[in-house]
Amino acid sequence: MTSSLDDLPLRDDLRGLTPYGAPQAPLPIALNVNENTHPVPDAVASDILDDIAVALRDVNRYPDREFTALREGFAQYLGHGLDASQIWAGNGSNEVLQHILQAFAGPGRTVFGFAPTYSMYPLLAQGTGARWVAGERQPDYTITPEEAVAQIEHVDPDVVLLCSPNNPTGTPLGLDVVEAVYAATRGVVVVDEAYQEFAPHDAPSALTLLEGRPRLAVSRTMSKAFSFAGARVGYLAADPAFIDALRLVRLPYHLSALTQAAAVAALRNSDVMLGMVEEIVAQRDRITATLEALGYTPHESWSNFVLFGGVADPKATWQRLYDQGVLIRDVGIPGHLRVTAGTEAETTAFLDALASIESAS
Repeated sequence: MTSSLDDLPLRDDLRGLTPYGAPQAPLPIALNVNENTHPVPDAVASDILDDIAVALRDVNRYPDREFTALREGFAQYLGHGLDASQIWAGNGSNEVLQHILQAFAGPGRTVFGFAPTYSMYPLLAQGTGARWVAGERQPDYTITPEEAVAQIEHVDPDVVLLCSPNNPTGTPLGLDVVEAVYAATRGVVVVDEAYQEFAPHDAPSALTLLEGRPRLAVSRTMSKAFSFAGARVGYLAADPAFIDALRLVRLPYHLSALTQAAAVAALRNSDVMLGMVEEIVAQRDRITATLEALGYTPHESWSNFVLFGGVADPKATWQRLYDQGVLIRDVGIPGHLRVTAGTEAETTAFLDALASIESAS
């Protein structure tokens, strides 16, 4: 006899929800979840394996609870005068965000973000018992400081999540918006910079705003630029007091010794690891130009993906690409689809498949 969720004493606020998850299928060209499709370079992989082998010798013991070496590595990588006391990390940036919501949101509190945005934000809010409120963007998905402040003041949230560049749209976010939002709220403000490495080199990071703003945090991930999605390592920078708040809710020894060793070694090789970024940006821009030539309307993207409109039937187009072995993402925005910028060969496969659909129409 099998049971269903309806038979269990599940929290009422979780009833009817579905778990997060993008479609997974064994297709040759998978460009649907914004991974870095380039593998870790062989020389770096060997270096990482050496460090994991050393860590494995002591795996019978608990890892460094404060992951000191890793925090020092992140501080050095980020620069901006940061030190280890201002760094936190977790199993992917999702866990880092969950720690924030566990500490600053929860039952009776409100989490706010400008929709459309990362689909995990409402799920993380609901998982901690908080109320999710979605704000609005301009038709081109941008946000002005004035509109942001008006919406923030109306909602009075406890936590504001700002995705910059935004997922799933790729839209950049001006630091003037971050400053205005911070000044307008009594709550914490999180700038999620998961895709920052793909932004123009002269684009300033919200890390430049941390000084004197103890309620501000800037989160990053190793999943994208570092080709480390399977390692699950995310991190943030904030005031040391903010970091202390996250210690109150984290699980003991939440980062394994093997994870710490792998991430430290990857950071040590950051120059090589980030060498793939320029190629990805080139393929992103190639996708944008070709989509325009095919009659679609790609949105400006500072990330490793492109959201494009002008799709008459997104579900049908998605299926026809799928039938040709190409997996992209229908993010639920009417008339739109999203594709990750992969290798040159993967990008060619996607563009050729899309062009063949157009010619067959």
